[in-house]
Amino acid sequence: QVQLVESGGGLVPAGGSLRLSCAASGRTFSTLSMGWFRQAPGKEREFVAAIRWSGGFTSYADSVKGRFTVSRDNAKNTVYLQMNSLKPEDTAVYYCAADVSPLVTMREDRYDYWGQGTQVTVSS
Repeated sequence: QVQLVESGGGLVPAGGSLRLSCAASGRTFSTLSMGWFRQAPGKEREFVAAIRWSGGFTSYADSVKGRFTVSRDNAKNTVYLQMNSLKPEDTAVYYCAADVSPLVTMREDRYDYWGQGTQVTVSS
């Protein structure tokens, strides 16, 4: 079992920045690939970013490339999502997820564990 707890969400004006954190416990974090997803009101949950267990490979949705950066600190059992140049359309609940396989994937159904989510609201 893996427990995931997100933090760092909040209200920010357009153009601002936020850093989300996701703390993991219950399994060796360094063996997990991690992903970030988001769900806006009335929309399906969508992939945002992912990072391999080693941190050596990352993947991003086209909508966030160049603005968001995913990183991890295996010593702290934590994955981060640095979000810059935020836009109102980035408003959503952001979830982190853990995949016990070593592969990085954008597929939601490949992730085994999920956090409870943290709200990000970007005002125009």
